[in-house]
Amino acid sequence: MASFRSFLNSPVGPKTTHFWGPVANSGFVAAGLADTQKPPEMISGNMTSAMCIYSALSMRFAWMVQPRNYLLLACHASNECVQLYQLSRWAKGQGFGSIPCILAFSAQMASIFAKTKQCSFTKKKSGRNGFTLG
Repeated sequence: MASFRSFLNSPVGPKTTHFWGPVANSGFVAAGLADTQKPPEMISGNMTSAMCIYSALSMRFAWMVQPRNYLLLACHASNECVQLYQLSRWAKGQGFGSIPCILAFSAQMASIFAKTKQCSFTKKKSGRNGFTLG
């Protein structure tokens, strides 16, 4: 009972967003797993690529935040695996069967993502890293 009580009151317990964020994000993994049964023609290459980038960035965040959020890291690592599998299914369905074609597509998506410049990281006057839209 004492160990359960200490889990409830811990910095990553169910009274915090460190717990409920990963629980909510596990829906992405469930949806991705359900989509593996659909034909590759129904897969959106743009959305799947965006989900891959999102999960990669979120894994970095989960590792760097204090206290480390291992539950969020596991959730996004699972989502990254599912989305990369979906992206490979989409690429094969589009005729990108070889590794050079997939790498060329990845480079193209990265350049599109870099050109949008919808967000940037800046230093605030307080010296802490901030996130601004612009």
